Amino acid sequence: MQETPNINYINELAGDDEAFKAKFIAIIKKEFPQEKQEYISYYTKRNYINTAAVVHKLKHKFNVLGLQQGYRLAVTYEEELLEENTNLHASFLNVLETIEVYIKDL
Repeated sequence: MQETPNINYINELAGDDEAFKAKFIAIIKKEFPQEKQEYISYYTKRNYINTAAVVHKLKHKFNVLGLQQGYRLAVTYEEELLEENTNLHASFLNVLETIEVYIKDL
């Protein structure tokens, strides 16, 4: 079963502060597509050190969006990229696609 992103953590942080919540979501909506593209670019160029750095940034967004399995995947993948092991690329890309679809409707 695939995880579904959510904003429970953001809601918990924001409490009744709708402006904070909106700003947090706006940051995710702005940064995520850029970081996804950066990931794909570095991966395509086989620059695995920089790819791992982008995975490191993205994994925190996975956590914020309630994707614990995705976060664990990213932790492992980040370490494996530093050893030039790309076996988890397809799974990681699937998580990115899931998030991309989700944030379009936020």
